[in-house]
Amino acid sequence: MKISIRRSRRAAIAVALGSVLALTATACGDDGTGAGGDKGDEGSGKGKIVFWDNNGGVRTDIWKEIIADFRKANPDIKVEYVGIASTEYQSKVDTAIQGGGLPDVGGVGAAMLAGFSAQNALEPLDDRLAKSSLSGKLNENMVDSLKAAGGGDGTLYSIPTSANNGVLYYRTDLFKKAGLDEPTTWDKFYEAASKLTNSKKNEFGYTIRGGAGSIAQALDAAYGQSGITSFWNGDKTTLNDPKNVAALEKYAALYKKDTPAADLNNDFTKMVAQWDSGTIGMLNHNLGSYQDHLKALGAGKFRGIPQPIGASGKRVQVSNPVDGLGVFKSSKNKDAAWKFIEFATSHAENSKFNKAAGQVPSNNDAAKDSWIAEAEPTKLAAAALTDGSTSIVQLPYYLPDWNTISKADNEPNFQKVLLGDMSAKDFLDTMAEQLNKAQAEWKEQNG
Repeated sequence: MKISIRRSRRAAIAVALGSVLALTATACGDDGTGAGGDKGDEGSGKGKIVFWDNNGGVRTDIWKEIIADFRKANPDIKVEYVGIASTEYQSKVDTAIQGGGLPDVGGVGAAMLAGFSAQNALEPLDDRLAKSSLSGKLNENMVDSLKAAGGGDGTLYSIPTSANNGVLYYRTDLFKKAGLDEPTTWDKFYEAASKLTNSKKNEFGYTIRGGAGSIAQALDAAYGQSGITSFWNGDKTTLNDPKNVAALEKYAALYKKDTPAADLNNDFTKMVAQWDSGTIGMLNHNLGSYQDHLKALGAGKFRGIPQPIGASGKRVQVSNPVDGLGVFKSSKNKDAAWKFIEFATSHAENSKFNKAAGQVPSNNDAAKDSWIAEAEPTKLAAAALTDGSTSIVQLPYYLPDWNTISKADNEPNFQKVLLGDMSAKDFLDTMAEQLNKAQAEWKEQNG
C-alpha cells in the first residue's frame, strides 16, 4: 500500500495550494482580510473585524450571544461572524493562507495550531497576554498545552477558551432495566454492549464513530484498554504496539454486531443525534454534547462518566485538544481582534460559553462558577483529570502534519477496518510509519 507522507512546511503549503475548496464571499471583509504572508496592521482598534468560528452550527448561538455582549461593551467595533463546520475548518484556513481572505480572528485549537503556525499565519500573543487583564487569569496547563502545540519554540499563538475531555455516556434507564452495572471498566463496557443489543428490535449497546473524527475515539479505546501511557518510546510511536493492536481489534469488532450499520459514516453530529433519538445504550463523545443529551433525554435517563478503567486498574485516555482563539497575522485590525479575544475569555463570557458547550473553562474565575458542580459530566471529568486517577497519553499536536495524518490520511482506513477490509495491525502500522517519519523530520527542523 502506498503511504501518503506530507512532511515539510513546503509540502504543507503545496497541499493548501492544491485545495479546491472555495471560501464564501461573506468570509472576506475589507478590514480583516489579507493574503498569506501579509504582515497586517494594528489598525485603529475600531471598525469591522471578521471572526471565523471553528465549530459553526454547533456553537453558533452562543457565539452570537457573546458577540452581542461585545458590541454593547465596544459599540465602535463590528464583528462579522462566519460559522464553519469543524470538519471543513482547517482546509478553509489553509486555502485562505495561500489565496487570501483570512479573517482577523478565528478558532485555533491545539490540533490545528502547528500546521497554521508552520505557514507563519498566526500572530504571536505572548506580549499581548502579559499586558492584558487576562494575565494570570488563565489556566496555566491550558496555556502551556497551546504553547507546546505551536510547533516547538514555545510561542503562544492561541488564547485558550476551553478544555474538553472524553466521556462515556450511558442510558441509566436501559442499564437498570437490563440489570447491568455502571460501565466503569472495559469489561463491563463490553458486557453491556452485548447485552443491550437486539438488532431485530433496532436496539444496540453502543454507537461507534466511523465517519469524520473517528481516529481520536479509536485511539482512546486502544490506549484505554492496553494501559500504555506514552505515545512515544524514544523516537518511535507506541501506536502499533501489539497491545494496542489487540485492543483495537476488539473495539472494531463491535461494529454491526453491537452497533448500528449506519455508524460507518457517522461524524459526531450524526452519532449524537442517533443516540439521543434511539435506544442505544452507550456513546463515547466529549463534554460538548452534554446539553444535547439533556435536552433530548431529560435528567435522570443518562449519565456521563469518565472513560472506563483498564485491566491495570488505571484509567488511560488520549489527550483532548485545548481549544482557543488566535489573531491571524494578515489582519489589518489586530488591536480590535485582540480586544474581542480578551472579552470572549473574560470571566463572565468564558463562563457563559463553556456552560453552553459543557466544557471546562480556561478562565480560572469562570472555572469556580456554580454551574460546574451542577453539570455532573463536567464535574466528574475535571476531577478525573486532577485526582491522579487518570493517565493522559499526549498526542503529538505539535507535528504540523498531525491533523492530516489523523484525519484525511487515515479516517478512510479506519472505515476499512470496521468493514473487515483492513486489519487493525495494518491500519496502526500505516499510521505509525507516517508518524515516525513526521517526528524525525520535526526533530531535525527543531533540533
